Amino acid sequence: MKQFWVGLVTAFFLFLSGLNNGNAKMTSTFVRSEWPSTDIPLDNQAFAVPKGRNAPQQVHITQGDYEGKAVIISWVTPDEPGSLKVQYGKSEKKYDLTAEGTVSNYSFYKYKSGYIHECLLDGLEYATKYYYKLGDDESSREFWFQTPPEIHPDAPYKFGIIGDLGQTYNSLSTLQHYMQSGADAVLFVGDLSYSDRYQYNDVGIRWDTWGRFVEQSTAYQPWMWSAGNHEIEFMPYMDEVVPFRNFLHRYPTPYLASKSTNPLWYAIKRASAHIIVLSSYSPFGNLLNFDSSLW
Repeated sequence: MKQFWVGLVTAFFLFLSGLNNGNAKMTSTFVRSEWPSTDIPLDNQAFAVPKGRNAPQQVHITQGDYEGKAVIISWVTPDEPGSLKVQYGKSEKKYDLTAEGTVSNYSFYKYKSGYIHECLLDGLEYATKYYYKLGDDESSREFWFQTPPEIHPDAPYKFGIIGDLGQTYNSLSTLQHYMQSGADAVLFVGDLSYSDRYQYNDVGIRWDTWGRFVEQSTAYQPWMWSAGNHEIEFMPYMDEVVPFRNFLHRYPTPYLASKSTNPLWYAIKRASAHIIVLSSYSPFGNLLNFDSSLW
């Protein structure tokens, strides 16, 4: 926890340092209600499963390259692998482009995940709205996203910063407030689902509910991920001793695009921002073969 607070204070210092040279400002007086807040029950509408057999769910996008001209789209089908294709284009319901991705699944204790699809859409144009479709039958679903402006020191762009979201009633008010802010993308600073508060199969189940919960935002704009201590999930009593397993299977990052060797450590550029993601809860990897000047 000490490392977390050191990192948080450092990040806050860097943020304040940038106020003198940029247009950063406080955009809201919103304060989340006091603790404690109870977890939303599994049968709540916030976790509703999309209609249709094997319909795509838990849809989320993140930046897919170093400079903001690609996205990684991820989604889950619960019963069997779905179509690997993403249809997309610049006009609503007119999908003249297609990309093909991959599918995988995994187990955590006795929980077996759904089928996790990932697809890279690259070569996108800056400052352009794209519509995309997942699935190719009556259970297909449609979404959209907006690419950032071209990289420039003065390019206007509005980020939301969210961390420790969880899936409580307070989480719901926080997400709803963020979605009213008009921000373009999220820098998520760790601690996603708080599934580590559960045991056995409920850990995986709560990752699924969280994915459906945040889809109302994550399917339409990129969330850039950073892992926190609640993603470690070191649970030897369940024979689960590999850190970050659930997180890494579900939430890809563009680490290869920034020449990183670890998905928890990466860098991207977006509009006027240069973002470096560091993980204080994991080793970087082979530092001898990494040129930090690339960042």
